[in-house]
Amino acid sequence: MENRLFEAQDAEQIAQLFHETVREINVRDYSSKQVKAWAPDNIYFRNWVEVCSSRFTYVADDEGVIAGFGELEPNGHIDCFYCHKNYQRCGVGRQIYQAIEAKAVELSLNRLFVEVSITAKSFFQRMGFSVVQKQEVTCRGESFVNYVMEKSL
Repeated sequence: MENRLFEAQDAEQIAQLFHETVREINVRDYSSKQVKAWAPDNIYFRNWVEVCSSRFTYVADDEGVIAGFGELEPNGHIDCFYCHKNYQRCGVGRQIYQAIEAKAVELSLNRLFVEVSITAKSFFQRMGFSVVQKQEVTCRGESFVNYVMEKSL
């Protein structure tokens, strides 16, 4: 498994990975209406090339199959962070997270922060993050519970 920075040709797989993961994994913790709002039928609801290129987006590449990705913004915010549904619980998330934290240290950031789903909360706790607050957010007309978490570096 190679960890590398996002390339434009990754966009299709990343869009698909995001959609399938939310629809098939996050549905354990959220209703089908919520996951359909979160990951709409149009997987290009977001310009993946533009957004992923505008930040430090790390990709776990398993011989051409994208196993996961995570986005670090220059201010220490981790935005999208997803592992492919077939690569859950096998170290991919930890690898991506370690690349993000190494970049944050290189950028002299003193903290990382993220808003995580119920599904991802325990992963981020294992990575050393603490819950700042539980919150309710709205996305495309649906309300969701998620958690603001942070880690000092």
